[in-house]
Order: sequence, then C-alpha cells, then structure tokens
Amino acid sequence: MSTWPVLLLEVGLALIVLYLSKKQPFPGPSRRLGWVLFSVGLLFILGETAPRPVSIRAHYAVLLVLGAIGLVKGINNMLIIRQEVLVAPICGILFCVGAVGFMSEEWQNMTSFEQIFSFLTVVVLAGGEVWLVFRGLLIGRLPLAWSQAGLVALRRGVISGEHGAIWCFERAWDLDEEHLNPMAWIALERIYKYLGNEEQHTYWSDRLSESGGEEAVAKEWILAIEESLSDLKPMTE
Repeated sequence: MSTWPVLLLEVGLALIVLYLSKKQPFPGPSRRLGWVLFSVGLLFILGETAPRPVSIRAHYAVLLVLGAIGLVKGINNMLIIRQEVLVAPICGILFCVGAVGFMSEEWQNMTSFEQIFSFLTVVVLAGGEVWLVFRGLLIGRLPLAWSQAGLVALRRGVISGEHGAIWCFERAWDLDEEHLNPMAWIALERIYKYLGNEEQHTYWSDRLSESGGEEAVAKEWILAIEESLSDLKPMTE
C-alpha cells in the first residue's frame, strides 16, 4: 500500500490542529500536538526520498503510539481539568488509523475468529471516536477554562485582541452551567469600567444583575480581577 495517503493525513491533521488550537482557551497542548505531528510528517516525507522508503507499518506504529499517548492526555484535558477539547478527538483519529491499518495488513493471515474479533474492535474504536468528536468538538464548551484564560491574560496585561482578557471572557458562558456565567460578566463589567467604556460597562452590569449580581460570584474571584486591573497602568479605550 502507498504511504502517501497516510502522509497527507498526518500533515493535514497537523495543519488542522494548528489552526483550531487558536480557538481553545489554553492552546498549548493542541499546538504542541500539531507541531509534533507536522514534524513527524516532514520526517516521513524525507524518508520517502531514501533508497529504502519508510514502510507503511512504520507509519501505523507511529500513529498508534502518538494516538495512545495523546488520548490519555487529551481525555484528561477534556474531562478532568477541562482546559481544551481538541487533543482527544484528533489523537483518537490517529489511534484508529494506526490500529485499523495494522489489522488490515494482517487481515489475510487471520483466522475467521480473529477477523470477527478485529471487526468488532473496529466498531468499538469507531464508536469511541464518534463519542470523542461529539463530546469534544460539537458540545465541548469550557466556560470555566475560558474564565481562567481570561484571568491569565488580564494578569499579563493583555486586555484586547485574540486571546486577550475580553476575547476570553466573552466566550466564558454556557447555558448548561449558568452558575459560572457571572464570573465572566463581572470580569467584563470591571474591565470596561476600567477602560472608561460606559456603554459596555452598563451592558455587562445589567447581564451580571440578571444572573444574580455580585453575590453570585466568589469574593476571591472578584478580588483577583480587581487586583489584576490595579496592577495595570491607567488607560482609556
């Protein structure tokens, strides 16, 4: 089997991950995955020019290992610490391609029982990958992570622009976790007050009041926002 389809998959997924990582509250894990996958793809492309090109099994082995390691890390990021939702489904694709590739290479040498077992394994892997895509890419909102990312940006003094405090806090809401929304509303209310933007300050103040007011937000969070703003130099929008 030609290795070029797998090479295109590796490089294509790397570019997709690098692009989508910008839309994660903490882009570091997915960005690292993208560069690792891109580097692997380039190394394999160089390997194609060698007198003895890299075998397709080497591709499957690398995808299987990268996918397995990434799945462990990605599922932890998605379900436990909830900082990003991109690594798990992408690594699931890598793992599935590697596993199915190995099984397809050995299919002719398998007994009937082994073929049935392999087929059931493929079904389970496909089902798991569908769940990862659905849970991560389709409904994977991370309101708390966006608020955390906003606070990190605020402490760095980055208020506007992509991955600035405002950009992050405006994404830190979720209809399923409405109790977290006031954290973002009060942060935006304080930021726009600091910037002197009365219109936006009034808007977010009203949103905060609709969600329970300052009483719905932990005092420690309010203090962290105000301290971060006080550390910045006075400015106007």
